[in-house]
Amino acid sequence: MTAHVLRLMIAYMKDELGLGLKLAYGSGDLGFSITTTMVGAYLSIFLTDVVGLAPTLVATAIFIGRSVDYINDPIIGHLVDRTRSRWGRRRPYLLFGALPFGAAFLLLWLRPSLHNPILLAAYYGGAYALFDTAATFVYMPYYALTPEIAPAYDQRTSLTSFRMSFSIIGSLIVFVLPWAFIGSFSPANADKILLFAAGVAVVSVLPLFICFAAVHERPEFQKESVPNLKDSLKAAFGNRAFLFGAVIFLATWTCIDLLQALIVYYIKHVIQREASMDLIMALIFVTALISIPLWNFLSSHWDKRLAYIVGAVFLALCLGLLSFLGATTSMGVIAVLSVVAGIGVGAAHVIPWSILPDAVELDEYQTGERHEGMFYSLITLSQKVASSIALPIVLLMLGAAGYAPGVEKQSASAIRSIRLVMSIIPALLLGSGAIFALKYPLKREDHKRLTAELDERRRNYGDIQLCAEENPTNE
Repeated sequence: MTAHVLRLMIAYMKDELGLGLKLAYGSGDLGFSITTTMVGAYLSIFLTDVVGLAPTLVATAIFIGRSVDYINDPIIGHLVDRTRSRWGRRRPYLLFGALPFGAAFLLLWLRPSLHNPILLAAYYGGAYALFDTAATFVYMPYYALTPEIAPAYDQRTSLTSFRMSFSIIGSLIVFVLPWAFIGSFSPANADKILLFAAGVAVVSVLPLFICFAAVHERPEFQKESVPNLKDSLKAAFGNRAFLFGAVIFLATWTCIDLLQALIVYYIKHVIQREASMDLIMALIFVTALISIPLWNFLSSHWDKRLAYIVGAVFLALCLGLLSFLGATTSMGVIAVLSVVAGIGVGAAHVIPWSILPDAVELDEYQTGERHEGMFYSLITLSQKVASSIALPIVLLMLGAAGYAPGVEKQSASAIRSIRLVMSIIPALLLGSGAIFALKYPLKREDHKRLTAELDERRRNYGDIQLCAEENPTNE
């Protein structure tokens, strides 16, 4: 039975998209993962324990940096949808945005010669805003390529699985290598941190050039009419499948953002296993990587929403157990829980991203236009809004609980706060995502019917928008 299931899983990964295309496209996420994971996991502790800022100032800097995206995400998404060039609508941004993206990332890890904590917080808030803007210019169009490259329901899960495999590899690199190269996050290791960040910046840029060279857009979408901003926003908020998918995505990735931001604090101060940091991270992310074909298989044989519910509940239960661990917990128990949690992490990476593109066909069915750029901009905006609120609140909680930067032994109240944010709050977020997945309106058979209808419209009308105007639908 096991061998039969394994053969089915392997066969599912080999679809008509081709291995080369999936590898080239998937590799693009390595650059995004390796940078955003480093920012999410280490920027807070870098600013508190290396730069020496108080948690309240770090919270302010992060909020300032992320709040800039409240404006630029929808604008950039709309710009991407309106772009027409000889390279397509999306690919020019990969070519011209890669180097600014890498340079902006590096600014976050400099230590400017400023002695005023307020000015330091302002610098890092500005650097964060610049990095987020540069990242949006690159990854908004990158994400929007998914529904064009993979038009079929299960193709999208397969393509997303390759992308998330590179994403998890990026997380694995960032969570494991710094502890071997840098050691602890302390002022004495500031130069090593900057050197490691420079290496990450270089690695983040190269896959984007590979993706630009190897991935090509579908020419029929280049010929579609250029949407205006009002219609793009109306299409997004009138698309029920998109709104449900957005909540699922938001709940899942806010959970991941919280875990990334606090896991170093948790390992260092709660279970007091900083020396085993690289091993714990490796167990989580290697297991997550190995589990991706499993979630691919389950999504294809069940349904994306059911696979998500199973994965979310599974991960939520694992996170709930974290509140019971402490300094006396054996390394064996920690290792087993790390492996088990990694299976749920794999589901959290793959399935929400594979659900989102399906709403694009419903959009085209309803409006006659495709607004991928606006859809993905609103998705990432919602995530950034949630994170810009949740992460500062978490840091303020740590500050209020008595967390002392640079101190090895933290107070009991600080330990309780770290436990709460690492276990109960993420578990509740995943539970809310599972509830919305249960009610998600666009199932496999619905998507198949939509794509068949769109193909029929193209054959009969040639102009999807004209057909939508003549045959309006309220679906």
